[in-house]
Amino acid sequence: MTVLCYLALGSNVGAREQYLREAIQALTATPGIRLIAVSKVYETDPVGYVDQDAFLNMAIAIETELSPTELLEHALSVEQTLGRVRLIRWGPRVIDIDIILYGNEQIDLPNLQIPHPAMKERAFVLVPLRDVWQGGTFLDTESMEEYIHRTGDEKGVRIWGTLDLDTGSAPTES
Repeated sequence: MTVLCYLALGSNVGAREQYLREAIQALTATPGIRLIAVSKVYETDPVGYVDQDAFLNMAIAIETELSPTELLEHALSVEQTLGRVRLIRWGPRVIDIDIILYGNEQIDLPNLQIPHPAMKERAFVLVPLRDVWQGGTFLDTESMEEYIHRTGDEKGVRIWGTLDLDTGSAPTES
C-alpha cells in the first residue's frame, strides 16, 4: 500500500541547488518511494536564527510504501550523507528534509510530529507546498491560501527558479 506524502526541503550553504537536487535523487532512488511532483524553488529569508544566508526552499510530493518512521530515518540518512551537521537550532544547513504530511495520518512521537507542527506558520513551507498539493482538504476546514495569508510572510518567499532533476544542470532562474 502506498501513501501520498509531502516533504519540504531547504538549503542555505554552498551549492544550495545541487544539495536540493542530490537530496531528491537520493530520496527517490530508494525502493518504495516514487516522486509525484516537484515545486518551484523559492529563495527565502532565514527564520529564527537570522544571522545566516538566504535559503532555497521547495516541496515534493511522493508516494511511499515506507512507514512514517522509516521515511524519517531515510530522510535523516540522506541529510547526513550530504553533510548536514546540527550545531545551531534553525542554523545554517546544507540540507534540511522535513516530512510535512503523511497521508491523513496524525503522529505525535518524540522525534516525529505529523502534520509538521510549525508548517501553518511558515510561508517558506506552505508556498512551495501549494505548487505540489494534490487537492483535498488541507489540515482542516481552512484553505491553504488562508494559511499562507495568515503567515504574513508570503513576500519573503521569492521564486528563484526550477530544478532540473534529469540533466543535473543548474535551475532556471526567474
